Amino acid sequence: MSCNGCSANDSTSNQTFDSYSFINDLPETADQSDIVEVKFKSTRKEFYKNSERIALRRGEKVVVATSPGHDVGVVTLTGYLAEKQFQKNVKNKSRYTLNTIFRKATAADLEKLDYARGLEKSTMIRARQIVLELGLEMKIGDVEYRGDNRKAIFYYIAEGRVDFRELIKVYAQEFGVRIEMKQIGARQEAGLIGGIGSCGRELCCSSWQTKFSSISSDAALKQGLSPSAQKMAGACGKLKCCLLYELDAYIEARNEFPRQLLKLELARGIAKPFKTDYLKKEIWYSLEGSLGVTFKFTLQQVKDIIQQNKHGIQPETNSFAEEKKEENKMEVSLDERLDRFDKKKKPATRSRRKSFRPKKKTNTKFVVKKNNS
Repeated sequence: MSCNGCSANDSTSNQTFDSYSFINDLPETADQSDIVEVKFKSTRKEFYKNSERIALRRGEKVVVATSPGHDVGVVTLTGYLAEKQFQKNVKNKSRYTLNTIFRKATAADLEKLDYARGLEKSTMIRARQIVLELGLEMKIGDVEYRGDNRKAIFYYIAEGRVDFRELIKVYAQEFGVRIEMKQIGARQEAGLIGGIGSCGRELCCSSWQTKFSSISSDAALKQGLSPSAQKMAGACGKLKCCLLYELDAYIEARNEFPRQLLKLELARGIAKPFKTDYLKKEIWYSLEGSLGVTFKFTLQQVKDIIQQNKHGIQPETNSFAEEKKEENKMEVSLDERLDRFDKKKKPATRSRRKSFRPKKKTNTKFVVKKNNS
């Protein structure tokens, strides 16, 4: 139920612009449930209980209870939608503690929050220096101060297990706050940093996505994409999360295709498949031994040809692909990389200047013959 642009620019979010949200058109259902979803810095969201029945709307800043102290966040969901989101995202509900919402944030609360946000950058720089001094194999990705300025969350990245007990003691003495260490992955780090994706929009991980699932190269292969192409990697260096958005549609479309695309026996020769469009239900074939001769068949046409081949019939291509000869002409490219269309810079060559050498002056002698006659 999360969506793009759920909150505007504020001190608890690193978003740079808003986008349309379909939730704004839904009727208010705050009286149906007292569960409220609250968003904090980056995409961190937690659920709280509105026991005091405060009239809350999406986008309002509230002061919520934490253990210990309090924090300031932005209301993202209320009522029926918040309860459905709670049922969906929280697996072990018996162990989840629903803290209460104290009140709507006042000017003093927001001023204290802005002061805490101002300390985060300098704290992160100093925290990274301490990690280097202690020789720990980890990286501090971001620092988040609570709204009461009494506790700080240090987000770190590490490949293996790190013993940071000594690090916590140094941090507590250095910054004078309660320390909480939270490990994150490469996708969460990209969400904390933020940025613009290749689609031209803000990164999903920094705008609305809060749960990350592992993406294998099989997701790209099922959509007819090259998993080894650099454009399939996001800002985190891993496969893009958006590869899963249309995966179900491609899997459903692939069910209508044969498990293995066989070679077709045509009257002109053997045709080998080299490209498939699952959504349009089209398959491109090329003749073996004839470079540049390609055919485009629909899925039903391929099934008909396979049945004819089983009976020893090699159909003519005139009844299939050559009906629209000009539209079906394609150039066969052996390079399946997605960046093959990018303009490659020509290697710099030294400019050779032509040397103009002056011609040697030749002394021409004129011989005058005397006529003795």
